[in-house]
Formats: sequence, structure tokens, C-alpha cells
Amino acid sequence: MQVYVCVKHVPDTAASIKVEGEAGYSEGVKYVLNPYDEYAVEEAVRVVKEQGGEVIAVCVGKASALATVRSALAVGVDRAILVKIDEQLPDACVVAQALARAIEKDGQADLVFAGRQSVDSEGMQTHYRLASALGLPVVSDVVAFSLKDGGAQVERECGGGAREVIEVSLPCVIGANKGLNEPRYPKLPDVLKAKKKPVEQIDIASLGIEKPESGCRLTKLSAVPDRGQATMLSGGVREMVEELVRILEQDEKVL
Repeated sequence: MQVYVCVKHVPDTAASIKVEGEAGYSEGVKYVLNPYDEYAVEEAVRVVKEQGGEVIAVCVGKASALATVRSALAVGVDRAILVKIDEQLPDACVVAQALARAIEKDGQADLVFAGRQSVDSEGMQTHYRLASALGLPVVSDVVAFSLKDGGAQVERECGGGAREVIEVSLPCVIGANKGLNEPRYPKLPDVLKAKKKPVEQIDIASLGIEKPESGCRLTKLSAVPDRGQATMLSGGVREMVEELVRILEQDEKVL
């Protein structure tokens, strides 16, 4: 099987990010493979191990995203494609088109995996747009996956603790969610081997992507304001409730 897995280079969720300018942030923080993409990578590797074939990671990002691509190679991905861009947070329409063009240029996909969302922009739309660009069915929030009768059977979370089982034809796009599997951690020999695995680097301009008729552009980025110290209330129950309401109305402006 020819299985593609889309990955993203994102700041570590534990990193302290400094806003720079109106809509930028310091890139001098630790970057990692998007946590939701870890489940997508693990499932892609598992499927190919069982069925045979090849896993190809596809990433759209700056040249520094090569580190994240290498981390995917270290956990079982066979080779990778890095579509290089200059933007920090590109529009999901552009990213989806770039992923689709890179996949189509490389070969015929039997399966495409991706995380259900990224932890930086949290748009939760790239895999839907990718499926539309490729003309494939898509299922998101997937927590169980298996191949069955020439297609796939998936279980997805649909809110309120409910789940639904869906049968989907191949090829298709799968949006992985937490619980789909247990992502593996790379061992030192695998990290060393990953440095020798092939990574094709291409410029996004070479893909001939047309500017979308509509899209999103980040115009302002601001740090979360410091909430200050906690306020300890004292007195009787009625007095504390009245003081709490006053704080919420006059100080915090949330009522």
C-alpha cells in the first residue's frame, strides 16, 4: 500500500512563546511533531507493517521543519516530502492544496492519514480541504481503524461521549484523534537511521498553486494577559458571593 501521512512542525505546547510585531512570534522555542499527527504516523506505520507497502510523510513548513520530518522518519516512516514555505501560519487552503499537489506528484495514495487538528492554529480544517482537493472521502476524530473487505471500518467520536462506526471506501483521508493508538518513541539507532532516509525538498512555488478565492490571514497576535494573583474572599457566605459578583462585574468585566 502507498500510505501518506501529513505532519506539521509546531511549537511545543510547554514552550513560552514571545509575540513579535503585530502577527508574529519568536521561533527560538522548541518545535515538535504536532501531537495529533503522532497518532496518524503510528497508524500509518502499523498499516504498512501489516499490509506491506510504503509510508511517506508530507509536510508543509519552513526549512526548519526538516527536524520534525526526521522525527517521523525515526518512528518508521520510509521517506518524506517537505514543501518549503516562508510563512509561520499559512492559510489552511494553501496548505491543503500544497499537500494534495505533493501527493499527486509523488504517486497514487491508497490511504492518507493526518491529525484531526494542529495545536498551534487549531483550524481543524486542513484534512477536510485536503480530501476535497484529492476528491476522496474523509472521516475525522477517528479512534479505531481497520481494513475490511477492500475498504476501511473506522470508529469516531462524535461528541457527548457518543461514538459511531463508519465504513469508508479506499482511498480515503483519515483524521486521527487521541486514543487511536499508542505512539512509539524512537530509539537511538532509529534516530541515526532516519538521518539517512530520503527527504525530497521542494519549493511551494514549483507546485503551481493558484491563490484561493477566499481564505484566512492572521492580522494580530497577542499574549494572554497576566491574570495576577488569586483573590481570597472572607466573611459569611452572602458577603463572599456579593464580593465575587462585584469582582466579575466591575473588575473582570465578564458579567
